[in-house]
Amino acid sequence: MQFGRTTLSKFVIEQARLQNSELGALLIDVAAAVKTISAMVGKGALGGNLGALDSTNVQGEVQKKLDVLTNEAILRHCEWGGQLAGMASEEMDEPYAIPNEYPRGRYLLVFDPLDGSSNSDVNVSVGTIFSIFARPTAGDAQPGDYLRPGCEQLAAGYAIYGPSTMMVLTLGNGTHGFTLDRENGNFILTHPDIRVPEETTEFAINSSNERFWEPPVQRYVSECKAGKTGVRATDFNMRWIASMVAEVHRILIRGGIFMYPKDSKDPSKPGRLRLLYEANPMAMLIEQAGGAASTGRQRILDVQPEALHQRVPVILGSKNEVERLERYHRDYDNGSDRPFVSPLFAERSLFRDESHA
Repeated sequence: MQFGRTTLSKFVIEQARLQNSELGALLIDVAAAVKTISAMVGKGALGGNLGALDSTNVQGEVQKKLDVLTNEAILRHCEWGGQLAGMASEEMDEPYAIPNEYPRGRYLLVFDPLDGSSNSDVNVSVGTIFSIFARPTAGDAQPGDYLRPGCEQLAAGYAIYGPSTMMVLTLGNGTHGFTLDRENGNFILTHPDIRVPEETTEFAINSSNERFWEPPVQRYVSECKAGKTGVRATDFNMRWIASMVAEVHRILIRGGIFMYPKDSKDPSKPGRLRLLYEANPMAMLIEQAGGAASTGRQRILDVQPEALHQRVPVILGSKNEVERLERYHRDYDNGSDRPFVSPLFAERSLFRDESHA
């Protein structure tokens, strides 16, 4: 393949041929949906599609107009091609059945049509996340068919709508990035075989939730913030965009670690991100790029789903940092870690220890 001249269509058709699958045609339909969404998002306020609706999705979150429109775009682009047995989306309560007038295939498409949609009103990068599974036979999908561990994904990817529109995907043979050439409408291979550096000095987490984190995460972030004066002896930078696609894209391009860990803010939720629509696809992309993805206690791709909209903690990115956090969780669980001490109560603190006065 010639760098910069390989289109996404050629790439996926060649990869599908090597795998003796029909994934190429399905991924071309997904790319067509991404182009439609890119144009829709790119119009901003001119398109009249910004703002919220008077409705919520199955997770109880207020839906943006673009959530509904982008969900519809993917359904319409992908339902007719004959490759799919069904689809499931973060924005729909139940799986979507392929209309009777279209042929059925054996693949399942699951997706988050507009990740980070809360940022759309302020013109911050948003994206689309998707993954593909296969059933043994063609035909109408059953609800249980979607409850598959991420290690069974055949392909996964995301689109990011920023200064340029990119699709990043894997078919299980590396992670590759394609940039949309708006002049001819083609996605062109611009980032072949992306690799995540094993070491990093950047971390991404919503620090406003610090008081709800488990001690292993508090320990890790405290050590990063201590910089050269702390046990890590390295200065770290913190990033937080509140758009998982944008966070993961930055990590794929230059390294880092992204954390949306388990917390006690809402005890009914074991995590914040959806396993099928967000965690699994991103975990596959990161692992195929040489990184790691974990709940803190388990490889994400090994988690057995129990529900369509199940949530899990997510820690992913540069391999050595993810492994460090997994070790901190093991130490905490078996009682061998050192206790976390808030810097407010250190020797030089805002609070004087009268016992040493």
